[in-house]
Amino acid sequence: MSSLPKYLYRITHIENIEHISHHGITQIDSPKPNPSYKTIGDVTLINTRKNKKVVVDDTKQVIRLGDYIPFYFGPRMPMLFVIQKGSNFVPEKVVPSDIVYCVLDFSKLYFSPLELYFSNGHATDNFTQFFSKTSITKINELVDFNAVNAKYWRADTDLDLKRRKQAEILVKGDIDTEMIVGYAVYDQTSKTRLTDLGVPEKQIAIRPNYYF
Repeated sequence: MSSLPKYLYRITHIENIEHISHHGITQIDSPKPNPSYKTIGDVTLINTRKNKKVVVDDTKQVIRLGDYIPFYFGPRMPMLFVIQKGSNFVPEKVVPSDIVYCVLDFSKLYFSPLELYFSNGHATDNFTQFFSKTSITKINELVDFNAVNAKYWRADTDLDLKRRKQAEILVKGDIDTEMIVGYAVYDQTSKTRLTDLGVPEKQIAIRPNYYF
């Protein structure tokens, strides 16, 4: 799988890491949910995703976004900008030192029994297509990784860039800790907070360039 993405990324509040480090990334209806889960992000968008149904292009299945945990193919996405700067329906700005990336091993996820799908753009956009696990071998044809890895997403010559940049993997079910290869944080203060929670230092990388 050398030609496929190596990592997947999900941002969360640092206060959720203690639960994640012990139980993995869990869904709301998990047998081991986080009772103190701290939400970050656009609450209107989160609510839209809960009930939005989409058609999977290669199987014609209908799935509901709210049944899946989303991951991005890269860091520094538009939603992070909104979370840090405050706009839309984000209840409050979140400082970068309070935001942590959970980084997954793509191949471990791919070979797991978990149900998953992927999109070629922002999941709630009507232009976005969805594909099943069987199409992952063609992911480089279906997902624009130049857009995913673009530093900026505003271009007068490419009005669709922002949508394509936000392509996702959607995972159904809890994600075990063994699939989490590590955590990316903004600074040493954040790293220390994670090590104080018992996260091994070798699993934490300081990546200020992942933030705004």
